Amino acid sequence: MTDILDAALVWFRRDLRSTDHAALYHALKNARRVWCVFVFDTDILDALPRLDRRVAFIHDSLIELDRALEQLGHQQPLTAMASSAASGATAGLIVRHGLAKVEIPKLAAQLGVQAVYANHDDEPDALARDAQVRGSLSNLGVALFTSKDHVIFERNEVLTGNDTPYGVFTPYKNAWLKKIDPFYVKPYPIERYASHLAPIPAKVQKIGDDRVPTLAQIGFEDAGALKIPAGMSGAQALLDDFLHRIDRYDSTRDFPGLKGPSYLSTHLRFGTVSIRELAGLAWARAQTGSSGAQTWLSELIWRDFYHQILFHHPHVVGQAYKREYDLIKWAHGAKAEAHFQAWCDGRTGYPLVDAAMRQLNQTGYMHNRLRMVTASFLIKDLGIDWRRGEAYFAEKLLDFDLAANNGGWQWAASSGCDAQPYFRIFNPISQSEKFDPQGKFIRRYVPELASLPDQALHAPWLSRPADLAATGDVLIGRDYPAPIVLHDEARAETLARYAVVKSASEADIKKLARRKPAAKPASGKKIST
Repeated sequence: MTDILDAALVWFRRDLRSTDHAALYHALKNARRVWCVFVFDTDILDALPRLDRRVAFIHDSLIELDRALEQLGHQQPLTAMASSAASGATAGLIVRHGLAKVEIPKLAAQLGVQAVYANHDDEPDALARDAQVRGSLSNLGVALFTSKDHVIFERNEVLTGNDTPYGVFTPYKNAWLKKIDPFYVKPYPIERYASHLAPIPAKVQKIGDDRVPTLAQIGFEDAGALKIPAGMSGAQALLDDFLHRIDRYDSTRDFPGLKGPSYLSTHLRFGTVSIRELAGLAWARAQTGSSGAQTWLSELIWRDFYHQILFHHPHVVGQAYKREYDLIKWAHGAKAEAHFQAWCDGRTGYPLVDAAMRQLNQTGYMHNRLRMVTASFLIKDLGIDWRRGEAYFAEKLLDFDLAANNGGWQWAASSGCDAQPYFRIFNPISQSEKFDPQGKFIRRYVPELASLPDQALHAPWLSRPADLAATGDVLIGRDYPAPIVLHDEARAETLARYAVVKSASEADIKKLARRKPAAKPASGKKIST
């Protein structure tokens, strides 16, 4: 596009920052006047509980984004600044509450823009929404331009030698590392064109009104203090802290009782930090020989990998990536329902599993190692469909991302791309002994067992009566549950359940491929912007 536009609108979604932002950069560069909008999309919000930490995180991040855009807008030419000051109007964020597919075309018409800019969102529902918006804008004579911003490499940028998408991570990672160069992590220079940010006209925003509505005004309750600091400043604080620890990441990341992770996943999910900044830092540090940075970079590459899997294989939303795994008959009935509820509540009788689920329920966060442990337990100890666990995580996780969540659950179920073999079944006791040996994490979230000695903490039902007596007469089965299943027995049942996969015929697989995606579980409340 060579002709400069008179006016454009930037639609913020999962990219809540004012720096290194692809859509914002392209709009500012290509239009004389630019406005910015975020929509609290009722198509998404109406399915959520009225107290949702993710909505609170978005809300707090929007307040900071609005202020940052206003400050950027102060870089207008003096004549424009004087005019704005006289009217009381300033640049900032326009916020709407309603259906995005209605609000975006409506606002574009109100402002008289020639184009709307946004960043790609490759979730199936988001692609369908964007197609509707594109059509409505086209009817108004307005273009919709979208850009890559959420990952380093997307869609068809990293393909095999046969121009097909990768289904195995290691060769994908090798191709990713071969392709990366400074261009792909170079930040977009927003400040260079910041003077094109236009004051919000009174017809769109009454002067004096708060531009970001309160949670109550959009029908949500106060979530209280979040465990993860919100906004660009929250991301920067976490990044600054992590950079002091990144070289030890490979040796600390698997231990939930240690401060090992970056805790940046929520900020990556909502785009309050740039993936280019993080990948650039990790890549540069890895080249100096930091094994911690190399491991962290690998985790960021996994993120790209799962996003391209979702784009090329949208059937994974509701179905197994490997079709034959949909032949498995999962546990059902009253016993399975009781087991699922015990898993959700952190009352399985396995302390590490219960501590992890309680951490999720209380904070909206779960340590990555424990995501694997709890997923394996639900699927391969309880025999419950992985889609139910995926849906529960989608409802509870502050950092919920469809591509990563689906990829992780299908990895645990052995039904995904490059997943663990079906016969690899995590032992929740040995996982506990290995990754929380002193029980620091368990004691925090399962305080009723806090006084047990270390060696008795991982399988308290096997403890000596004297050790249990030291807890103050805590009784297993009364004060803390006995195991709802025995791991060795459950493992044998899982191997039998998965045997159907080995005997699947080509005809079976083709039949499964023709199936419509399964309906989303009722508990699968998710958020996507």
